Amino acid sequence: MPNTLPVINLMGPTASGKTALACELYEQGNFELISVDSALVYQDMDIGTAKPSKEEQEKYPHHLIDIITPLQVYSAAEFVDDATRLIDQIHAKGKIPILVGGTMLYFKALLEGLSDQLPSADQQIRDQIMAQAEQLGWEDVYEELCRVDPVAGMKFKVSDKQRIIRALEVFRLTGIPITELQAQQPKNVAYRYIFHNYALLPDRLELHQRIEQRLNDMWEIGFLNEVESLIGKYDLNPDIPSMRCVGYRQALNFLINSDKSHNNQHIMREQALFATRQLAKRQYTWLRSLRENHKFTTFLTLKQAQEDLRICYR
Repeated sequence: MPNTLPVINLMGPTASGKTALACELYEQGNFELISVDSALVYQDMDIGTAKPSKEEQEKYPHHLIDIITPLQVYSAAEFVDDATRLIDQIHAKGKIPILVGGTMLYFKALLEGLSDQLPSADQQIRDQIMAQAEQLGWEDVYEELCRVDPVAGMKFKVSDKQRIIRALEVFRLTGIPITELQAQQPKNVAYRYIFHNYALLPDRLELHQRIEQRLNDMWEIGFLNEVESLIGKYDLNPDIPSMRCVGYRQALNFLINSDKSHNNQHIMREQALFATRQLAKRQYTWLRSLRENHKFTTFLTLKQAQEDLRICYR
């Protein structure tokens, strides 16, 4: 028998305001919050992930925050297991789960299963890779692959051009190594939920301004100090999943491999800003793909979302 209680999926790019919206809904109804964020799962990574503060988490408790250390790995398959278990527990209490976050792979896995999670070919990105190879040589392209996906780098040779193109294509589209995606175990759960899908898709210019302001705030409240503390506590390297989170890789490289000059710090901040904007671009791409296959309500502004959802779930 299908479960008639809804599951609210609240998605959007980074800095779009979705967490604030979820917390506002939480205050006015019989809800529980489940985080759908591959960065918020890590303990001790608070500032750079824009994690809700301890006080905010006490007021608005979120499931699936701070569940592993930065040295551990958390897969989409594990997320589906944890999320479905939590959804059932929340429904058993007579409450409605709100799943909120920007990790679109997790939402896709929940909505569709994991048997076909690799993105389709993107000719524009393939052309970019080919142009890079023609200008700089296949050695340069292969070295990039080794940086972003060391496991694929060990499997492939420089002469494996088609496989290298596909691996880099997938990484540029998703921000996740193809070997990590392929390692996910196929998982097609017979879903019994009624999903209510909502997407916050603000104007790109406005979003870029919000991203820049958020990053500036992070630097001001001690993001670099946080990464220094992580270096002291854990055996970190740029290739582990936690350090692929935007901002952390750039900060880690700055602290370990540079002379920490003012100029290098400026370069690092610009690199982090660019990486965060690229993340938002990938999130928009994922959302467009999901909206092709699932019913969505899309909001262009946070105010519009607040007004409409307040009416729907009051």
